[in-house]
Amino acid sequence: MLKKIISLFIICLSIQPSKAQELQARVSVLAQQIGTSVNPKIFTTLQSQLTDLINNRRWSKFTFQAQEKIQCSFLLNITSVVEDNVYKATLTVQAARPVYNATYQSPLVNYQDAEVTFKYIEYQPIEFNENRVQGTEPLSGNLTATFAFYIYTILGLDFDSFSPKGGLTFFQSAQNIVTNAPDSRNISGWKSFDGSRNRYWLSSNLNDVKYNIIHDIFYRYYRSGMDNLYSNEILARENILDALTKLQNFGKENPGTMILPFFMQNRSDELIGIFTKADPQTKATALQLLLQLDIGNSDKYNTSLK
Repeated sequence: MLKKIISLFIICLSIQPSKAQELQARVSVLAQQIGTSVNPKIFTTLQSQLTDLINNRRWSKFTFQAQEKIQCSFLLNITSVVEDNVYKATLTVQAARPVYNATYQSPLVNYQDAEVTFKYIEYQPIEFNENRVQGTEPLSGNLTATFAFYIYTILGLDFDSFSPKGGLTFFQSAQNIVTNAPDSRNISGWKSFDGSRNRYWLSSNLNDVKYNIIHDIFYRYYRSGMDNLYSNEILARENILDALTKLQNFGKENPGTMILPFFMQNRSDELIGIFTKADPQTKATALQLLLQLDIGNSDKYNTSLK
């Protein structure tokens, strides 16, 4: 919980700079799909530069101890060469947060951004400036803007999971990127008309005040639910069930929003593990909820929870 408040550790920042960074990220850049048309060393260099940007840049005013850093991964998969030094890729983002009194990490984000187009020349500076999101050139800036967007989203969700609406500042930083995003004919994902599930809509869902219940659901699920599984398993299940019920109601009142499938992505195994040992009534209630919230995993839920 030390990372959730402004503490005396901030005073020590200049003395212990290695403990300031918030993320412990693993970055992978794959380029098998484009064969040998581009020197693979270029992407090894890019992977190293992105790793340095994410892990060594300070993304907030908070001080994180080593054990508090958010575990996350970014997989940039190059799918095609658009033109010289311009590439199209998918970006898979995963992040998790530790559960209190356990070695288990509960997923926060598991999402694939289907289209990230960017320009990269080996050893070009990989930097991000919130006051100049586009950088010096839109296609080059699109790479760092996209990574920064997901970093702020991860931080926002992590802080939301520890304190009520604790991630607001980070969601606003992500929104700033959307508002000032790089713009060119090859860039997509930042506009409402680019699709129904993209960076624009994720940010919109997390910043729109009419969707504030989402932040309460995150807090209820993680802090009141997951973090109590060790000390009071029955109460923890009740709180998780309450969070899922609120999520279901949210989905009914706001059909088509991105945040519901975003939350449920890659969570089926966790939820099955939580409710497998529940009493029959709780298990039955959970099953009915999950069959509506996560239709794609209906067979898994029916097999495990009936």
